[in-house]
Amino acid sequence: MSILYLSGRASRRRSRQMRIGPVRVGGDAPVMVQSMTNTDTADVAATVEQVFALAQAGSEVVRITVNSPEAAAAVPAIREGLDRRHCNVPLVGDFHFNGHKLLRDYPECAQALAKYRINPGNVGRGEKHDAQFTQMIEIAIREDKPVRIGVNWGSLDQEVLGRLMDENARLANPLPAQAVMRRALVTSALESAALAERVGLPGDRICLSCKVSDVQDLVAVYTDLAARCDYPLHLGLTEAGMGSKGIVASTAALAILLEQGIGDTIRVSLTPEPGGDRTQEVTVAQEILQTMGIRQFTPLVTACPGCGRTTSTFFQELAAKTQSYLRAMMPEWRERYPGVESMSVAVMGCVVNGPGESKLANIGISLPGTGELPVAPVYEDGKKTVTLKGEHIAEEFQALIDAYVERTYGGRDVPRAAAEVREAAVIPIVAR
Repeated sequence: MSILYLSGRASRRRSRQMRIGPVRVGGDAPVMVQSMTNTDTADVAATVEQVFALAQAGSEVVRITVNSPEAAAAVPAIREGLDRRHCNVPLVGDFHFNGHKLLRDYPECAQALAKYRINPGNVGRGEKHDAQFTQMIEIAIREDKPVRIGVNWGSLDQEVLGRLMDENARLANPLPAQAVMRRALVTSALESAALAERVGLPGDRICLSCKVSDVQDLVAVYTDLAARCDYPLHLGLTEAGMGSKGIVASTAALAILLEQGIGDTIRVSLTPEPGGDRTQEVTVAQEILQTMGIRQFTPLVTACPGCGRTTSTFFQELAAKTQSYLRAMMPEWRERYPGVESMSVAVMGCVVNGPGESKLANIGISLPGTGELPVAPVYEDGKKTVTLKGEHIAEEFQALIDAYVERTYGGRDVPRAAAEVREAAVIPIVAR
């Protein structure tokens, strides 16, 4: 295995490149973030609103469930609603069981979607399996659409699993059942991709995924899959869970694979709190990529955890407020200030590490700790520029951030700066 170093910090598996509408996936394209709605797709207004929110949060592709005639009929209206809001995020249709009928009976749905997700475990049993799978692939060919062949642990093709279990039972030293199930996931994906290519779908229109809900299983399955094909791979735990459990599990699994150079698109499948914000899964996915140095999305705030020197909660409140402000401003800043996503900000709580961390950030503030003088020096690119004090430190620091962004990124040549950002996002490719 040789490594082609383009630029960046890590090696990356070489894969074919596909397009989902205007979005490039695989090859030298940046690792892409995607998400999925949880609205009833037949509810056009609610689905448009959620897709728009996910896109505003940074989801580069959004998947929607297409599970009924009503949902299929709504897809063109959803696309039109997004277009009216100048939101060109590609829509992926998630099909199970009846996808062949819906794509056939609702050609406007087939046209409006940018990609189809097909689960080979849910396209039919026996003779119906290949026929119905082939029907969906033929529509993808006719409509010039890419396909994600998405195998799932919970709906694994039982014929593939049964065949591999029988073969394993005849071995002198049979593998554990779990190892056979892992192999069945990979086999199902690869055999389905081979069938799609035999039907006529070009290899650069195919993406694969093999999702499970266990970290170790995911790492093992994708390590095997990555070694056996050069299709782009979509990563993610299928049911990561809720809250910190879902975030930790997703981070642990994706970080291991991404560090090995495996993965071209990712999704963090968090279970939202009741009434919670669906966009959290986009934020977590972005932060995984950004903290690993793979991509830059939005300025992140460095803040200390607090200790006995920081009995006031003001630094915590300022850190939270600053991070929220930076995220809220990114849709506007992304257009006006290319490169601002790489800016670093520090909000520190006392004099121990505060000045040092603040100097290392592009702009940072060192707030007074317990018993310290009630002043807060601000540093910009390593130099102290001003000392804040009084009751309006938060507002004044926010104004200083605005001024720094305008001064540092506002005068940049937009095309050149955008090219620099793209170049920085390119990471080495592993040639097999």
